[in-house]
Amino acid sequence: MRKLLVTGASGFLGWNICREAKNDWDLSGIVFSHPVKISGAKIVQSDLRNFNELKKIFQEISPDAVIHTAAMTDLNYCQENRSETHNINVDASITIAALCSDYNIPYVFTSSDMVFNGLNPPYKEEDPVCPINVYGEQKVRAEEAILENYPYAAICRLPLMFGDPGPVAVSFIQPMMEVMKQGGELKLFVDEFRTPISGKIAALGLLLALEKVKGIIHLGGTERISRYDFGRLLAGAVGFSKAKLLRYQQKEMIMKAPRPPDVSFDSARAFRLGFKPLSIKQELKMLFNNVASSPQ
Repeated sequence: MRKLLVTGASGFLGWNICREAKNDWDLSGIVFSHPVKISGAKIVQSDLRNFNELKKIFQEISPDAVIHTAAMTDLNYCQENRSETHNINVDASITIAALCSDYNIPYVFTSSDMVFNGLNPPYKEEDPVCPINVYGEQKVRAEEAILENYPYAAICRLPLMFGDPGPVAVSFIQPMMEVMKQGGELKLFVDEFRTPISGKIAALGLLLALEKVKGIIHLGGTERISRYDFGRLLAGAVGFSKAKLLRYQQKEMIMKAPRPPDVSFDSARAFRLGFKPLSIKQELKMLFNNVASSPQ
């Protein structure tokens, strides 16, 4: 069985990848601060910023492929901590690409819709990048350096993601659900648009890219939707029909990191390869049916 190495294995995306890949791959996962147990995966605790540690892991595991999901993704934190987050979001990503090049193995790097300024959607892979926050800048820098050093890498740009976060992570819907449960108010943008997908669908897309993609690809959903309208779908799916959802515009909220207004993807290239996201409503229904039926 081929060996797959997943970085950030305890994170939202890494955990979903491990769950989807465990039957087809001999899995190893790198974690940093959360050494969790993941069914079907060998877990290694390591700091990706330490080249010698990474080199040793590659030597010991000798992976046949790598999916790199580990990153600091909090936009506001990245905005205020440029140097610290650059080390993991850019430097470590380039180092892993170099190691994959040395081993001549597939490398999937997870990028973001934040590489665009949100003024000319929907975005195709060949559209010029123009990030407006530090996190987006870091993803662009990593993309460019990875492809320069290892042209056979797959750069998978991902949209907003939701779903089952695993034992230690969260997706953006968990805090929303907690506020709904407590009867609090949720301020949601009516003028910020994305093409969201679930963590499960993202994982399947990344595994597809591992086999079929070189260069850049967009793994977005089929629906362009605002934060507010997503909140309405979520409230309906979890049975909080009377949730207090407040309509807000981006200009009404001061944030440390600027947010682009519309970074919807055109993912036709991925669809042609067999990437098949469901509707948001279908995904939410499946998610909460699964949660309800899972043993506690």
